[in-house]
Amino acid sequence: MDEVKLLENNSDSQETVQYIVVKIGNEQYGINIKYIDNIVRNQRITRVPKSQKYFKGVINLRGEVMPVMSIRLKLDLDDDEYTDKTRIIIIKIESATIGVIVDQVKEVVTLTEADIEKVQHNPTSENTTGFISAIGKSKGELISLLDIVSLIEEG
Repeated sequence: MDEVKLLENNSDSQETVQYIVVKIGNEQYGINIKYIDNIVRNQRITRVPKSQKYFKGVINLRGEVMPVMSIRLKLDLDDDEYTDKTRIIIIKIESATIGVIVDQVKEVVTLTEADIEKVQHNPTSENTTGFISAIGKSKGELISLLDIVSLIEEG
């Protein structure tokens, strides 16, 4: 009986990672859930003069002033279209806490290593592919997994 339990435990050894799936334009992107601090409804964003094009401004979140950026503009897509499904995801990484605007939050998925295909980066290609770390497969759909740290940290 003990041998069976050991075998069962070994079968669970494949590591799983949870991603929150968001829509940006017509595409689905995954953000590793370990970086997500909060998800808030869209709110008034105060512009900051002379900032990067993708930097939308700041919001006041429970008394804390937080910068907000547009993933759409950072990925060289069309400007954000605000709807009732638009959300600001608060991302916490070592160097910063920042809000990112997404068109819609869809679901949380759990992916195993077998569900994830690494992306080969070509240093001479367009830079936006550098923000995609891998492609995840869930329920027959493909999800571009964002390297949210490099997306936020790269100026």
